[in-house]
Amino acid sequence: MRQGGMVRSTFRRTIALSLVVLASAIPAIASAQGAPVATAAASPTYADLVALAEGSGVIAEVVVKDQVAVPAERAPGLAAGRARLYLQAQTQRVLKASSALGESLSYLADVPLGAKGKPPKLKKQAFIIFARTVAARPGELQLVAPDAQLPFDPAIEARVRTVIGQLAEPGAPPRITGVRDVISVAGNLSGESETQMFVNTRSGAPVSLTVIRRPNMEPTWGVSWSEIVDQAAMPPERDTIAWYRLACFLPRQLSGDAFLQSDIAGRRRAEADYRFILDQLGTCERTRH
Repeated sequence: MRQGGMVRSTFRRTIALSLVVLASAIPAIASAQGAPVATAAASPTYADLVALAEGSGVIAEVVVKDQVAVPAERAPGLAAGRARLYLQAQTQRVLKASSALGESLSYLADVPLGAKGKPPKLKKQAFIIFARTVAARPGELQLVAPDAQLPFDPAIEARVRTVIGQLAEPGAPPRITGVRDVISVAGNLSGESETQMFVNTRSGAPVSLTVIRRPNMEPTWGVSWSEIVDQAAMPPERDTIAWYRLACFLPRQLSGDAFLQSDIAGRRRAEADYRFILDQLGTCERTRH
């Protein structure tokens, strides 16, 4: 028993030294990510996984070895109905890391309180964590969001691996920030038109959308991820990075200063084509914010 008490005492001293470093990042992370969702039971969507993976330098499967609840006064930014835990875990499998990861890890995580208002017991439970390393503190991690750990499941691990691979592909689609230039030109035949929309990206890489309408035919659209505006461009497949960039980050409507034309008919046609693209992309479903 005395040995167990010494281990616990050492663990608590480690917490005291680590809280200053790890807890200082929680308010900023919470603000950037938004308030955590009320439940962790919902299965993560494709968009959830991309958002988590994209911001993570470390993605790993771990098993919790010990936990201590952080006092509320030392847990800034903690949402109602949640507890902040200091977790010590053992690395089981590394899915993504820029450098070697130690066998033992520690990090803070916000978890929903149980039915009796107490933190759940996570010891021996396996999770997939999405995190960043802490400078000059080997073995310590900061989750990319206060609750950025998912209960381990082989199906979720397979999905996470797919997302990691897609993000790492050469020429992966850039992050979209808006739509800047829009023009719609009517054809010679009634009902014929072509609308082109040029998209702003964080990297400055060119992206354009094209909608083509032909008489007595369904409209078609596509996206070009290069400087060439290709009428043969195709829509992205769902649950790909290209789909995620468009479905989750295109604005819900065109701004008035994006139009390169002043005629009302052309503007209305472009607005209708833009709504068509959004409808075709479908909803960017998220269980996290």
